[in-house]
Amino acid sequence: MLPASRYSTKAHRCLRALKTAQTEHVSPQLYTTLHRRACSSVSTPRITTHYTIHPREKDPRWEGIEMERFADEADVVIVGGGPAGLSAAIRLKQLANEQEKELRVCLVEKASQIGAHTLSGACLEPSSLNELIPDWKERGAPLNTPVTEDVFSILTEKYRIPVPILPGLPMVNHGNYIVRLGNFVRWLGEQAEELGVELYPGYAASEVLFHEDGSVKGVATNDVGIAKDGSPKDVFERGMELHAKVTIFGEGCHGHLAKQLYKHFNLRENCEPQTYAIGLKEVWMIDEKKWRPGRVEHSVGWPLNRNTYGGSFLYHLNEGEPLVALGLVVGLDYTNPYLSPFREFQRWKHHPFVAPTLEGGHRIAYGARALNEGGLQSIPKLTFPGGLLIGCSPGFMNVPKIKGTHTAMKSGMLAAETIFAKVTAEDVESETAGLHVPEYAEALKSSWVWKELHAVRNIRPSFHNYFGLYGGMIYTGIFYWIFRGKEPWTLKHCGLDAHQLKPAKDCTPIEYPKPDGKISFDLLSSVALSGTNHEGDQPPHLTLKDDSVPVNRNLAVFDGPEQRFCPAGVYEYVPLESGDGMRLQINAQNCVHCKTCDIKDPSQNINWVVPEGGGGPAYNGM
Repeated sequence: MLPASRYSTKAHRCLRALKTAQTEHVSPQLYTTLHRRACSSVSTPRITTHYTIHPREKDPRWEGIEMERFADEADVVIVGGGPAGLSAAIRLKQLANEQEKELRVCLVEKASQIGAHTLSGACLEPSSLNELIPDWKERGAPLNTPVTEDVFSILTEKYRIPVPILPGLPMVNHGNYIVRLGNFVRWLGEQAEELGVELYPGYAASEVLFHEDGSVKGVATNDVGIAKDGSPKDVFERGMELHAKVTIFGEGCHGHLAKQLYKHFNLRENCEPQTYAIGLKEVWMIDEKKWRPGRVEHSVGWPLNRNTYGGSFLYHLNEGEPLVALGLVVGLDYTNPYLSPFREFQRWKHHPFVAPTLEGGHRIAYGARALNEGGLQSIPKLTFPGGLLIGCSPGFMNVPKIKGTHTAMKSGMLAAETIFAKVTAEDVESETAGLHVPEYAEALKSSWVWKELHAVRNIRPSFHNYFGLYGGMIYTGIFYWIFRGKEPWTLKHCGLDAHQLKPAKDCTPIEYPKPDGKISFDLLSSVALSGTNHEGDQPPHLTLKDDSVPVNRNLAVFDGPEQRFCPAGVYEYVPLESGDGMRLQINAQNCVHCKTCDIKDPSQNINWVVPEGGGGPAYNGM
């Protein structure tokens, strides 16, 4: 892990010199000119060495390197070993076994183990699990903590205002289970293997493959053995190709391949931009006297202001030890570039209503992940020739419930049920080489998933009003609790989260208290608890489309927000070796694969791509 230091006063001098330039209204070319005059910047240091930005065909170091890929064929290939992908795999093999048909299902997962990259709150609604595996209790599913108590609060800086949870509101958790989702996903993987699904953890799908007619042919896994400077090592190995009749993409929130598919098939043509949040989470071992297994606590308000969407959770687990899972979710449409979600989380833990639970305990795990918040309005077209999207990749999260596992699982099950007949038909007729299954989208729109998301579609965008949080809560009380979301209109979001930041000169810096090392902590000690590890000698997988943009625009206009919105200390601005100007340093080894940088970068210059398979966090039941 590399240090995440704050940039020096030279950057501030650069900013002061630019303040009179009204840079938010000038062209990108003038950004560059102004910054170079203010900071006496020399040529931009090279940051990005990844082959997706610098093609190997033009690199003489790659001449003579064998680039042929081995190819394998399956009936169905699934990308992503989360709840959605595993549910699809399980349902496909259940159907095949019931009808005594041969069906080869392969699933690739970038984490070194199934569940190792999984992070969620998580309070699980078991409806989909009951459908998929009715005897899950007998099979030992790790659902050990039924919810026994629900608490909801509005926090001010020093006080708590209790809010009654009325029947029918989204925050009612009766019948749900507090789980460590990574453990649950690992168990789902065991069920899939028992049914004959081929699981390949440690293989990151890096590229979508296409037939000549434009339909999806399958995926290719990433190459390994590339040095940090982009040259081939002696141990270089080409990735392999996996071809299928249908490829199911269940990568999770803001999937790397899904982004390629959105462009290739124009899938987002008739929907709103997706909007996101970042969720930060810790697991603590607390004093047993303060432990209340089954208790669920949610709050809104402090430390966030009324115009910053977000909230907190604190769940008491019942797994033989006095464990609690706690975290803060911050909407990524916030406007102040000085806001740090990580530091807001550390500050929240000192609230008089929260701190007493943690005092005398110790932290055992940390992690972070982006989550979809766009809801029904932001769901793209789900099917295309040769493939389809499931789970959190297109975004089926019920935002006010803060739950998406049950909807993700159901989407995977519906995908399996609709493609099974076509995949196994001996005389299948298709207009394209890759099978197109539009019946999946139709089945989803006829299911309880669509009905559930339609009922809550206006709750998240209702917070975009003068009163912010409080106006949104009033709207929810009237139009959801009373009318059950049957209002004849659908509210819109404000656009891309990346476009919501205001210039730093228009915002007030936020002074965060120093961590005390008992309840609040620094960033690097937190990242150490995530188990994050990457092969150091590989091209950084946080790629930049233009290496000059971070200093010339992000630092000059927004005061380098990537060093604050990243929850792992990946980005930092440091002085040039010449002492004349600043440069961006990317500590890719720290990356916890949350995708926040790809989402929130105000210049949309960062493109997150997969590192070598097996790299990333090693969450132990997060």
